[in-house]
Amino acid sequence: MTTKRPDPMRSFAGVMALTLILEVIVVLLAIPVIAKLGDGLATWQGVLVGALALALVATCAFVRRPWGRWVAAGLQVVMIACWFAVVALGVLGLVFGLVWAVLLWMRWDVAKRMAEGRLPAQQQQPTQD
Repeated sequence: MTTKRPDPMRSFAGVMALTLILEVIVVLLAIPVIAKLGDGLATWQGVLVGALALALVATCAFVRRPWGRWVAAGLQVVMIACWFAVVALGVLGLVFGLVWAVLLWMRWDVAKRMAEGRLPAQQQQPTQD
């Protein structure tokens, strides 16, 4: 009987997708701010928030692909650029940009350790007689 070893990269895809879902929830919380401060949700700021939330949800399907991670990171740049439209989105872009920087660094570090064979799951298990 062979035991299946855990794949840390698969776990990272789940963490990244969950981060995107949390980001969608927080971005959608900007809707009441726009409704109160702006002319309503039918303005270009409301459409911007909706389109950004939709893009974040759609990106969840692609985080396992190599280019999907960079699309998610690019959306953080778009959120920071939204500072001029809705300041709250710019602030959220900075916060989640830092989160994505840490996630991408941790993924790089795990990939490096995996290539070197230094992950705990890759260590030789003692046999029991």
